[in-house]
Amino acid sequence: MFSKFHLVLILLAGSLSVLAQEESPRQSRRGSQILNDSTVNVYGPNTTKWITETRIFQNKTEYKPLDTLLSNYHRWTYVQNFNNFYHDLGNVGTALNPIFLQAPAKIGATPGFTSYGKYFDTEEPLIFDTKSPYTRIFLVWGGEGRAMSRIEFSRNITPRWNFGFNYRPILVDKQIQRQGKGDRQTISQYYDLHSSYKSENERYFITGNYRRIRHRVNENGGILLTRDTTMNGYFDPNAQPYLLAAKTEEQGNAFHIYHQYQLASPLQVYHKLNLSRQENIFNDTRSSEVNYDKYFKYTNPDDDINTQDVNDAVRFKSITNELGMKGNAAFLFYSFYYKMRSYSTFNEYVDETQLSFKNDGIENYVGGQIDFRFDSLGELSANAEYLLGGYYKLNGQLSTPWLEATAISSLSKAAFLPLAYRGSHNSWVNDFSDPFFNQLSGFIKTWVGGLSVAPGVTYTAQTNYIYYKQNKVAGEQEVLPVQSSGSQQILTPELRMSVRFLRHVFLRPQILYSHLLSNDDQAIRIPTWFANVQLAYENFLFKNNLQLQAGVDFHWRSDYTALGYAPAIQQYYVQDDFVSPAFPLVDVFLNGKMKRGRFFFKYSNLVQLITQSGYIPTPGYPGQRNILDFGFDLFLFD
Repeated sequence: MFSKFHLVLILLAGSLSVLAQEESPRQSRRGSQILNDSTVNVYGPNTTKWITETRIFQNKTEYKPLDTLLSNYHRWTYVQNFNNFYHDLGNVGTALNPIFLQAPAKIGATPGFTSYGKYFDTEEPLIFDTKSPYTRIFLVWGGEGRAMSRIEFSRNITPRWNFGFNYRPILVDKQIQRQGKGDRQTISQYYDLHSSYKSENERYFITGNYRRIRHRVNENGGILLTRDTTMNGYFDPNAQPYLLAAKTEEQGNAFHIYHQYQLASPLQVYHKLNLSRQENIFNDTRSSEVNYDKYFKYTNPDDDINTQDVNDAVRFKSITNELGMKGNAAFLFYSFYYKMRSYSTFNEYVDETQLSFKNDGIENYVGGQIDFRFDSLGELSANAEYLLGGYYKLNGQLSTPWLEATAISSLSKAAFLPLAYRGSHNSWVNDFSDPFFNQLSGFIKTWVGGLSVAPGVTYTAQTNYIYYKQNKVAGEQEVLPVQSSGSQQILTPELRMSVRFLRHVFLRPQILYSHLLSNDDQAIRIPTWFANVQLAYENFLFKNNLQLQAGVDFHWRSDYTALGYAPAIQQYYVQDDFVSPAFPLVDVFLNGKMKRGRFFFKYSNLVQLITQSGYIPTPGYPGQRNILDFGFDLFLFD
């Protein structure tokens, strides 16, 4: 996992640090990091501060100290990092899908490929202000060749100008029919470069970043049951996968600039520029697949499509300019903007002359935001965006020490993928209506001694829902996009708690119950019960030299017909053939922090060690087996 490229980046970070600190010998002695000839370093997490562009935009300009918290440090996989609200294909880096309904991120044109989006858009790039060079090195050595790294560097070139970069690779071996070390299923390379500058009088501020990802997954298509056709067959160490040569890939690039200028105390003008590109690819070689006809029940008969050496690709590009004004008046924050976005999508095999819509265009938006900030703990905010053509998104949020509430309503464009696609195993052209989404949620927060209780409820309603569904007509495509003819309404009561007892022991349950008030066309598939529970011991030991968190994570959801996965189009789909059984996931962990370093040990899926049976997050795909993981990171400030 620790490749030569990692070493080059560390040496580069060190070289930048040395160059940035070069000064005359007299200046060096005056600015020394050593006080009174001691070995105490004055630089650390409190002198390396950060902020996000979102907070700067909202005029919340206070920089925060570096986050070195220990809580839940062991949750390094993406599924666990999102509290199990996503499911994947049983291995780190595979396609992700939310278990519960989510509001659309954009109301305008989108490509429709989202399974790998979280690996690119999980974190908003940070803006740093450092008093010394800052480097973070984070490494995870998971069992069976599962590994993840992060190298982060930032340095103030001048007191007002900062530069930094991130490099986040994911290199994960196959968990089914692994041929040895380095037999990869996931190869993901992400990096970003970022910089920020503010004028001497602090009226002008600019920040920008460039981000890139290339995320590749060797698809196995799930388990082909041969010897043992019962549920235990999915956990056979010698189980056979359906696919041997199939690969999916997402490449993404994004360039972003934000700058603002303060005209007067309550008035600022700002501009945002976004350039983005996304390409999704599916490759396969028919001659290398033993079970090709068993898995792909439909192959496109058109002569202009290569179905022997498959290379299906879709590209989407967009350029967005946003110009607006914002400011503060007493406890009120406001912003108004105009946004213009141009976009285009390209699928080599689609004949655009047969479409009722264009694959490119220009969108015009207007929008704004208002925040009422009662005090440092209470805030009421509202956002509105309107896209010419009748599309809109409204978002309201209330946050106080005793109440949290959110409201979302949107009418958005249908994504391009379900509207039109043509490839080796799929082809369609549709005329779908615009999806409509509503969601309301509220939670009451109370504290009594060592007990914190937050009961709440979420109501979700949607119409014109577009989804993918299994097609059982012989000789036709196995999966097709469809639009629900009715509506779906879900009521989800939820209970969050935190109980402290014996001074240092904490019990933290989160329980959700989902009731389908209406589910026309059986379009929604979610578990009725969903639970996350943590029991942990937390304390400072050895005269506060060691911070410790040790305990057990428990996750369980009731059985349900979970969505299947179609790798050729990178989409999850509704199916009725397989019920994902309920299974208790139990992980034992130990997190520790000493000075400026953190580490963790985690043993995953303890129950499978005992029962030799595991869980199935997605039909046909066995989940992560019982395994030991280790990880650590170091924070360097010179």
